[in-house]
Amino acid sequence: MDKRSDFYVCGLDCIVEIQLLKKVFKSHTSIKNLEFDLLNSKVTIDFNQREISVWKIISLINETGLKASLWEERAKKKEKKKTLERVFLFIKPFFSGVFLLIGCIFSLFQGGGLLMILTEGAKKASSLPLISILFYFLSIIFGFSSFFSKVLFSIKHLRFDMNFLMSVAIFGSILIGKWFEGATVAFLFSIALFLESWSVQKARKAVKSLMDLSPMEASLIENGQEKRVLVERVQEGDWILIRPGERIPLDGRITKGATSVNQAPITGESIPVEKKVGDEIYAGTINEEAAIECIVLKKGGDTMLSHIVHLVKKAQAKKAKAEKWVEKFARVYTPIMIALALFIAVVCPLFLEGGYQSWFYRALVVLVIACPCALVISTPVTIVSGLICSARHGVLVKGGVYLEAAHKLKILAVDKTGTLTYGDPEVKQIIPLSEKSEKELLMIAAVLEAGSKHPLARALIKKAQEKNILIKRAEVFQSIKGKGAIGVFEGEHYWIGSHRFMHEMKQETEKIHQMALKLEDAGHSLIAIGNKKHICGLISVADQVRDHIQLTLDEIRKAGVEKIVMLTGDNKQAASSIAKLAQVDHYLAELLPEDKMEEIEKLKKGGNFIAMVGDGVNDAPAMAAAHFGIAMGTIGSDVALETADVALMSDDLTKIAFLIHHSRRVISIVKQNVIFSLAIKAIFFTLTLFGTASLWMAIGADVGASLLVVFNGLRALQSHFKGFS
Repeated sequence: MDKRSDFYVCGLDCIVEIQLLKKVFKSHTSIKNLEFDLLNSKVTIDFNQREISVWKIISLINETGLKASLWEERAKKKEKKKTLERVFLFIKPFFSGVFLLIGCIFSLFQGGGLLMILTEGAKKASSLPLISILFYFLSIIFGFSSFFSKVLFSIKHLRFDMNFLMSVAIFGSILIGKWFEGATVAFLFSIALFLESWSVQKARKAVKSLMDLSPMEASLIENGQEKRVLVERVQEGDWILIRPGERIPLDGRITKGATSVNQAPITGESIPVEKKVGDEIYAGTINEEAAIECIVLKKGGDTMLSHIVHLVKKAQAKKAKAEKWVEKFARVYTPIMIALALFIAVVCPLFLEGGYQSWFYRALVVLVIACPCALVISTPVTIVSGLICSARHGVLVKGGVYLEAAHKLKILAVDKTGTLTYGDPEVKQIIPLSEKSEKELLMIAAVLEAGSKHPLARALIKKAQEKNILIKRAEVFQSIKGKGAIGVFEGEHYWIGSHRFMHEMKQETEKIHQMALKLEDAGHSLIAIGNKKHICGLISVADQVRDHIQLTLDEIRKAGVEKIVMLTGDNKQAASSIAKLAQVDHYLAELLPEDKMEEIEKLKKGGNFIAMVGDGVNDAPAMAAAHFGIAMGTIGSDVALETADVALMSDDLTKIAFLIHHSRRVISIVKQNVIFSLAIKAIFFTLTLFGTASLWMAIGADVGASLLVVFNGLRALQSHFKGFS
């Protein structure tokens, strides 16, 4: 019987620990699947509970030196205990450093001065004061205890990771009497492990800051009385009051009042949006002007903000190529460096000057240099920081792989309605035919489109409501994908659809055909309505191109996109009108969803990297065919959030230019970190061969490099994109 459980794993801060756990569970057939959430130190495991228990899983994790517990127990743990846990992680390197400092002080007064310690260390144990050796030993004990259990696991499973490398360097130093160097390695490596935990905690807090946008309490209205309650107690259908300046606690629909709402925390929009009765509002946004009442649409854990946070956490599972490269590099690189260190220690003394102790010392320095800590830490921190920055700017990227891919974008395919246009078309003309009145024609159209979410359908419904037409539902209804719909209303069969669908129904006369062409020539979208006998009438609907669309597309081109193609299911005339206004490079009209997908495949044949921008539902086949799909204006749409690889939370195409610039900056930071880390290692490897590098210098450089690349990676939390130039 399969079960799925979540575990909190203290110490899960790096890909090294992930690889460690994968190795542990690889031989257990009862473990079906492993999922890692590095930001929350969380492991989700699918397992057969008849073959292995939860407590056995916890025991297996604990054997690696990590500490596991059930996620529910962790969730109940008070913040005070969590703080103590973090303080405890700092205690070991702190005392290791204190004892190292005390040992150095005694050596200064009794061992010949600091210069000799730094340049020569202790050639013999007896040359150091016994009190210094004691404090160096204590420093090693505290520093080494930070990763002692992991070393035992590495030795047991013959896994030569960075913990093993450091332990060899420490005990090798003791063996040849280099107590100062051994203590320094233990102290600095324990600091490196603490920094690794700190850097992940920093990214973790950034994600938590998204969730903290939602207030803890809400003003609940019950029996006409207002009372403050925890958000968790508010249910769907409850009524809440939101005062000016307050953050909106839950997703809801306004039932009383009007205001403007700052949606920047969710969509990245800089201008507040006007909201009135009937409009939806979202948790985490800010009520700017007046008090409003609303009905709650979603409970705390189901809000749009919660959904976004969940997807940001989930995004790290889809790793960028840079992350995968670093993992593969570390797996090959570490064994090679161990072999090289053995060669230096055993073979070099036979053919080169210096003696066994000198070359053994150099081999230890090589082991310290070999530690891939800076490489392993920096890349995931940079990618996660980049993902969080994107989310803050209203661009939800569903994984590092897509964040990395954005800077390679050369062709952008865009849908017309709701992308280049506002997607809120209005009915322009109603032409009743076959003795139908305008009101009857509009009623039939509204009835057939009552269940549709398509923008043209919304325009029909809106017009019918303006005319005070009571909208009923069709008795029988069937949607025909990409063409229209058929249904039964008051016992009679009707159909509704595009010009193409009208042609397929074989009821189009030459006169009606000319009417349709005239409307389409004006850039209107045509909706035809008919029954089994004849065409009942025509309705034209027109959309408006977005403000500053040409500037927006120019900004995208400046970011590196070479060609912008419009793919639409609308008629050629409407498509041509919008294409000219937007100044796209090419357009194709009257495309069914499968036609759009085929066009994407054709565009990919030239080897160009392509993205498709659509609504995340109707354009799903084309978005799936592209290298990645971008859903437009997805606030409020769970479906679009799930289907797209990148979701623009507001109707703002400039976010694509932001994404490309941001992707380029993130990848640049990753490359900087990789090149810097490898350069440091190359420099110290060269110094070691010439005998001028020491253990304390090597580990100091490694920790320094780790610090620099982590801080450099965290720069990806900020964006330098300025928008229109």
